[in-house]
Amino acid sequence: MSTRLVRSALLAAVLAGPMVLMAVQGHAADMVKVELDQARIYRLAAPASTIVIGNPAIADATLQDAQTLIVTGRAYGQTNLIVLDEQGETITDVQLAVLAASENLVTVYKGAKRQSLSCLPECQPTAVPGDDSEHFGGILGQVAQHNGAGSSSPATASTGGTGGGTANASAQAAPASQ
Repeated sequence: MSTRLVRSALLAAVLAGPMVLMAVQGHAADMVKVELDQARIYRLAAPASTIVIGNPAIADATLQDAQTLIVTGRAYGQTNLIVLDEQGETITDVQLAVLAASENLVTVYKGAKRQSLSCLPECQPTAVPGDDSEHFGGILGQVAQHNGAGSSSPATASTGGTGGGTANASAQAAPASQ
């Protein structure tokens, strides 16, 4: 690649800002930061055909259209993202870092136990990985109950939709099996 072409590509990347992911001569661009449980939209420099995430437990990526990528933070950590065109050529190869939200989040420590509050504008308990397991589980249980409250099935509402129907089916089938 000529020096002039490399300079043009770098200038285009700078002018486009952080919304365009671009790799020059296969080198990774700066680290892309995504907050946990948040999605970010990225415009690609060329139409994409294949997306590769090093560790899909940390981040997820989907193509909205050929040049729009949606990246979602799934768990804290770092992984990589590679986007290829139809010919298998690299469009971008970047490091992804999934970080904790820092804005409007208050962390309360009670001894070694941590609890998180989302303060928008009033503070409400929120489940953040790393919180005390009782606090974390309690919040997730409340959310599951809330989400199942409109359901017509009492088992789904009381268990948060996890396993209620299976346990009942097994108990009913057991006497018949002898």
